[in-house]
Amino acid sequence: MTSYSFPANFQWGAATASYQIEGASQEDGRKPSVWDTFSATEGKVLNGDTGAIACDHYHRYRDDVKLMAELGIKHYRFSLAWPRIVPEGRGSVNAEGLGFYSRLVDELLAHGITPHATLYHWDTPQALEDAYGSWQSREIAQDFADYVSVVVKHLGDRVTHWFTLNEISCFTHLSYSVGGQPAHAPGKRVSRIRDIWQTSHHALLAHGLGCQAIRAASPVPCSVSWVDNFAVPIPLTESEVDIKAAQKAFPNLWTNGGIIVPALTGAYSPALLETLGEDAPNIKPGDLETIAQPLDALGFNIYSGQYVRAADNAQGYELLSIPKSYPRLHMPWLHVTPDALYWGIRHISDTLHRSDLPILITENGCAVQDEVTVSGEVLDCDRIFFMREYLRAAHRAIAEGYPLRGYFAWSFMDNFEWAYGYDRRFGLTYIDYATQRRIPKASFHWYAECIRQNRVV
Repeated sequence: MTSYSFPANFQWGAATASYQIEGASQEDGRKPSVWDTFSATEGKVLNGDTGAIACDHYHRYRDDVKLMAELGIKHYRFSLAWPRIVPEGRGSVNAEGLGFYSRLVDELLAHGITPHATLYHWDTPQALEDAYGSWQSREIAQDFADYVSVVVKHLGDRVTHWFTLNEISCFTHLSYSVGGQPAHAPGKRVSRIRDIWQTSHHALLAHGLGCQAIRAASPVPCSVSWVDNFAVPIPLTESEVDIKAAQKAFPNLWTNGGIIVPALTGAYSPALLETLGEDAPNIKPGDLETIAQPLDALGFNIYSGQYVRAADNAQGYELLSIPKSYPRLHMPWLHVTPDALYWGIRHISDTLHRSDLPILITENGCAVQDEVTVSGEVLDCDRIFFMREYLRAAHRAIAEGYPLRGYFAWSFMDNFEWAYGYDRRFGLTYIDYATQRRIPKASFHWYAECIRQNRVV
């Protein structure tokens, strides 16, 4: 028997992102992001939804922070909107945009909540897309670093936990495509696979320069981190041969070999470069040194994983298809694989040999088909089931000595779920978008009890 108790200093939190909750898309000097443009384009987002109003957090942040305090979280991860702070992406700074985040930070601190700021969560200034194709150009790396310097100089006396970029693969490899229609903004077709890998290389450069900018600009000692949603191979059985198979698969899954591997080891996966051949990105001298900046922690966004087993083939492993009857929640990819959380942490320590690197689960949660009962409740026991199993996997990682330091539920509230608009709900708090009423769900109260008891309940 186990109580599933967590260490006394474990960081319990929740997370959001600027474009998904803030709204106020044309207020106080903010200019468009690529997601404003993309979501306003017919056929790009389900039901024609946009983030123009979202959860109206820009105007309701004080009440939202009070609700966070009721939840009991002591840590809140949010992102800052680049086009709200530097509307053209470079050049003049918008004092009103900085003012909003300054007030938000003060409100959090007043309620005993530590702010964890993500400097970029996909809302690239449209002006940079117009000027030079945003992530298609190396220019964006320096523009990002300059923006980071502005933010950290202004907020760094109160914010000491920084994340550079969120999920590089999503705003590059899901945003650019050869032939198909990309699901994410800016939604551009390119002529070569190499062009896609070049965007993620530029993002890695932005991360590296961003790390340097944070450390140079912060007026006090601070934590510098990065958030990735690397793909997780799960051994079908925890036999020695299947574990080795999963480790062999790790650098070859999705974009791992060209994003998480160079960021943490200083080199692209040789197998990936060999596979890409002429489609490999152009890597200039000094790039890898810039990219592989020392980190104080790694943010790990985890929802699902892929089963792997040993095989008698050239690779030494086989990727297994998910059976039709396998449990899945309200997204096409959201298979319930709690072991992915444990194995993701273990791969960082054991496969990439970075056991020195503390890890935070910066996103974990699920979309379910929430309904408000006649009594006004949202009884999302399916979300409780999902989170309970993933937290048990987190507990296992800690019990086995892996350096997991915290857990941020995704998301604090329902929000604009990118190409799915408002149709998919990930929140612990239900948002009635017509009235902007907030309704804490059953999962909200369950998570509050986990925090209160410092264990999985």
